[in-house]
Amino acid sequence: MTETTKNATRELTMRDFFREENGEVIPVDDSVLIDFKDGDIVEGEVVRIDKDEVLVDIGYKSEGLIPSNELSIRKGADPTEIVELGQHIEALVLQKEDADGRLILSAKRAAFEKAWNRIEESYNEQRVVEGPVIEVVKGGLIIDIGLRGFLPASLVDIRRVRNLDSFLGQKLESKVIELNRSRNNVVLSRRAVLEEERKEEREKILTSLEEGQIVKGTVSNLVDFGAFVDLEGIDGLIHISELSWNHVDHPSEVVEVGEEVEVKVLEVDRDRERISLGLKQTRKDPWQEIVEQVEIGGQIKGRITKLVSFGAFVEVAEGVEGLIHISELAEHHVETPDEIVRSGDEVDARIIDVDAKRRRLSLSLRPKKEDREEQREVGDDRPRREDRPRREDRPRRDEPRPERTATSGSGLRTGAFDKLSDLDLGQE
Repeated sequence: MTETTKNATRELTMRDFFREENGEVIPVDDSVLIDFKDGDIVEGEVVRIDKDEVLVDIGYKSEGLIPSNELSIRKGADPTEIVELGQHIEALVLQKEDADGRLILSAKRAAFEKAWNRIEESYNEQRVVEGPVIEVVKGGLIIDIGLRGFLPASLVDIRRVRNLDSFLGQKLESKVIELNRSRNNVVLSRRAVLEEERKEEREKILTSLEEGQIVKGTVSNLVDFGAFVDLEGIDGLIHISELSWNHVDHPSEVVEVGEEVEVKVLEVDRDRERISLGLKQTRKDPWQEIVEQVEIGGQIKGRITKLVSFGAFVEVAEGVEGLIHISELAEHHVETPDEIVRSGDEVDARIIDVDAKRRRLSLSLRPKKEDREEQREVGDDRPRREDRPRREDRPRRDEPRPERTATSGSGLRTGAFDKLSDLDLGQE
């Protein structure tokens, strides 16, 4: 085979187009130089990797330089972990020549430009995008989807996530819900993906649930007005008034997140996909137990829990209170309840009324009428109210009072001074 044939079949190398002259690489023929301008995307081969920069051969008279902070959207990333020698990458031309005559490139901006078009299409067509979580920031996560996508904490899951760090490094599927090209802002929602997956499950659950049904679930979230329960695909709400037969200031007094509970279905709104649940309905009503055990006229022990202007409340069982009206605190007139009882006092009260419908228990500390009469017969010399003179029979102040007898009153007897003349007072 001739030398000419060998030269015709050999592979071309960079030496066929460039030569080194005075330490610079210059083209053999200026016509082989690629034509580009600032903002163009070019492709080249990684020829050198340093700590702060990467050199890329794009077929220009000088190698392009990619600063480490322009290599990836990941902050503080090590260049050796992102590229390797001989790898072909795309980069955007930031400056064709800087002050030192260098060609400055950016790989992350090239990736951004390509990714933006793809993300915009996904947004318009409501397709899912996927990428790893590369940062945990205040208020959410940063996902690498070719650019920095922000996933708010409230949209990470269907339920509120307390530990966002657990998602670091995980690949997540999300939907693009907001795009702003001028600010290079992309907002994602993983919750939208999860809700779509569970849509069929929700419809199935909503169809199967019936009012009055007892179901099991897991407490997924607590709010001031109640607790949300996950019914294996859809959340139902236990209003704070349906948590306990006792008064509840906050749901955390009764349940906690992650707790498994048995609840009663109170209402199902299929159109609005809302389920109202009750927890107290699955537990014995302590007030009803008391009603079944007591009878009017009987005695019941309790503890004073609160004093009010019109009486005192008494806890007779857990979650059950009765009222002693101020008129029933004593036989005599009482101005304020604290004249007779104090909060925390143990009392033995008499049941005078039970209103099951209104859930009211009326109590008294006064003895029964027959007991009072019996006490008087045994030896109580105090005048009874009925024995006292009536108001109209009492003498008025302007009427003359009857004269006192010699023995009336507690002073000197009438006529005591008549004997003074008989006394020898030693007068001269």
